[in-house]
Amino acid sequence: MLDKRLLRAAFEKAAPDYDAAAVLQHEVCRRMLSRLDFVKLRPAAILDAGCGTGNVVPALRARFPQAALYALDIAAGMVRHARARVPWWQRVLGRGIVPMCGDIEQLPLRGAAVDLVWSNLALQWANDPPRAFGELRRVVAPGGLLMFSTFGPDTLKELRAAYRGTDRYTHVNRFIDMHDLGDMLVHAGFADPVMDMEYITLTYADVRALMRDLKAIGAHNVTAGRRPGMTARAILAAVERNYEEFRRAGKLPATFEVIYGHAWLPQQRVTADGRRVIDIKPAREG
Repeated sequence: MLDKRLLRAAFEKAAPDYDAAAVLQHEVCRRMLSRLDFVKLRPAAILDAGCGTGNVVPALRARFPQAALYALDIAAGMVRHARARVPWWQRVLGRGIVPMCGDIEQLPLRGAAVDLVWSNLALQWANDPPRAFGELRRVVAPGGLLMFSTFGPDTLKELRAAYRGTDRYTHVNRFIDMHDLGDMLVHAGFADPVMDMEYITLTYADVRALMRDLKAIGAHNVTAGRRPGMTARAILAAVERNYEEFRRAGKLPATFEVIYGHAWLPQQRVTADGRRVIDIKPAREG
């Protein structure tokens, strides 16, 4: 379980310098946008769920200039940075964003409020992913689209292996398998989810550089089972020794399993008097 209080504080602290360190987040954003090129959708309203500093805001504004754009993050500092990405003259013309501070597991939006939910590397911070998908399904209008990315189980596998056996505490967050995420989407009410995955590897000179990057983007360990206080010097030394077995060509790799998914919310078919049409298939004989 993630401590949401610590999570919010970590992202608040990271907000001013986040963009300089968020190389992976920006790259995944670009790759998600390339997937959006193949989607035919004209949303009247969009939710950026887990907007961070708003790295996708200019692109969504350019693609869908007339759409209302809600930018939501658990940290108010992140939302302020996202709002600042929109030029003042666009805000004057009503083409800014609607800033929202809230939790993806309890969205502060009415039902069927948006036609597109975009969520880049945010769902891994949900304690209850089925609940998060249920909330996203609640706010998507029929015929709307959910498009997201998140991390899979092999993320930071080298760091997890380096910590193994050093103590009994949790040091690396746990992540959900792609197929389980697809099942959650269907259970939440989305149709025909499309899931795919790729590995992205960043390289570092040493373990401390990796940890500095994780801290700079607010992504250091916030699990409830983490070691209290600062990591002991002896533990860190052991992790540095253990991580050395992964060194290749003079660099230490940090693997990220990036999962991409999108799914539509089916249109509800209704009769002329507004009643929902339900298909009932006859039972097969024999």
